[in-house]
Order: sequence, then C-alpha cells, then structure tokens
Amino acid sequence: MVGMKAVILAGGKGRRLAPYTTILPKPLMPIGDVPILEVVIRQLKRAGFGQITMAVGYLAELLMAYFGNGNRWGVEISYSREEEPLGTAGPLSLIDGLDEPFLVMNGDLLTTLDYRALWEYHRTRGSIATLATFQRDVKVDLGVIETDEEGWVRGYIEKPTYHFSVSTGIYIFEPAVLSHIPAGRRMDLPDLILKLLAKGERVATYRFDGVWLDIGRFEDYERAVAEFERDRTRFISDE
Repeated sequence: MVGMKAVILAGGKGRRLAPYTTILPKPLMPIGDVPILEVVIRQLKRAGFGQITMAVGYLAELLMAYFGNGNRWGVEISYSREEEPLGTAGPLSLIDGLDEPFLVMNGDLLTTLDYRALWEYHRTRGSIATLATFQRDVKVDLGVIETDEEGWVRGYIEKPTYHFSVSTGIYIFEPAVLSHIPAGRRMDLPDLILKLLAKGERVATYRFDGVWLDIGRFEDYERAVAEFERDRTRFISDE
C-alpha cells in the first residue's frame, strides 16, 4: 500500500470526558456506531493518505487492538509509543520516516474538511507549515465598555459577537519542521508554531468553513453525535 503520510495524535487522557475515558481512550469514543478515530481513518484513506502513524500513550493497547495494522481500511497503520507525555508536538521527534510532507492531526475530530485540498493548498504556498483554521464566533451576553488609558468611556457595545480564527488541530508539515522539535522533550504544537515564526519561517493558514467539532468536551461530543447521526454520508460512505 502506498499513499501520503499522516500522523494522528492519540495519546491524551481526555480528562474532560471522564468518567468514560477512564476505561476508553478518547479516540475510541463512539460517534453513532463507529469510533471517532475510525471516521478519521476512513476520511484519510479516501483523501489518499495510505501511511498512518498513531502517536499513542494512554490506553495504547486498546487502540492497537482495535486498529491493528490498518488492513481492514486499506491503509498501513504503525504506532509510536511515548513512555512519558511529550505534549502534542514532542511525539513527532520519535517517529521515523517523516521524510516528505506529512499531515498531523488530533484523533478526536469530527469534520468535513477535505484533507486532499488542504494538502494541495499547502504545496502551492511554499510554507514550512500550514494550519487549517476555523472561524469561531463568541457572543458576549453583556454590555462591553471601551475605555481609554485614563478610564474615560469611549464606546459601549451591547452584547457583541466577536470572531476568532482558531486552529482546527490539523496541520501539514514539511520534514524541516522536525529540526525544531527537541528529541524526547515535551513540546506542544502552539509552541512549535511560535518557534517557527521566531525563526523567520513561513507558516500559512487554510480557511475552512464546514463542520468541525473537537469532542473533548461533553457538549461538543453530543453535538458531534447529533451531526453524524443526522447525515453520516457527509463524513463517511458505507462502501
């Protein structure tokens, strides 16, 4: 089997979904009748990612038992196990063979993002990294007062909505990124991006406007289940 390379971060404890995640790793939480990570793998396969490495830690044996070598989904799955938590970027330093552009993502996302389109966009930008972003709207149910440095009121906005561009937890990296990750030491992806920027590297963004849900919180998990059950064909086919 051949195909582009992807790394799925699946080693976290998912504390915000306790008590379920005391016995089940978050990527195995069911969305409808399938685990969220199976949805991700089937989407990656359709997009042309045939070589997948799972960075595992917490309850790794359950993930390895369920997904095996990936033959069931027509992909090659390997595992990189961290003996102690290394954050979200640190585990990349343990993975061999990342010698071409590769995708990195969290294993607990329900999204309609076109991974192939993200990949192709990255290749046109000439950047060392590309982040998929999503607009998050935050409504403040209070009157917001704007003041100057001396405390004089300069504006009054009643119940405003603010718009933020947030990371989806999905990236395309060039192999050169790995030289910025200290081997065997903890580092998170936001810190890696800030380090790249400090070094003068070019980092691109890819704006995405479809469905994107991180199931790390109960309310988002419930929304993800509802979205999937409403029309699962938006996410996976049953071929």
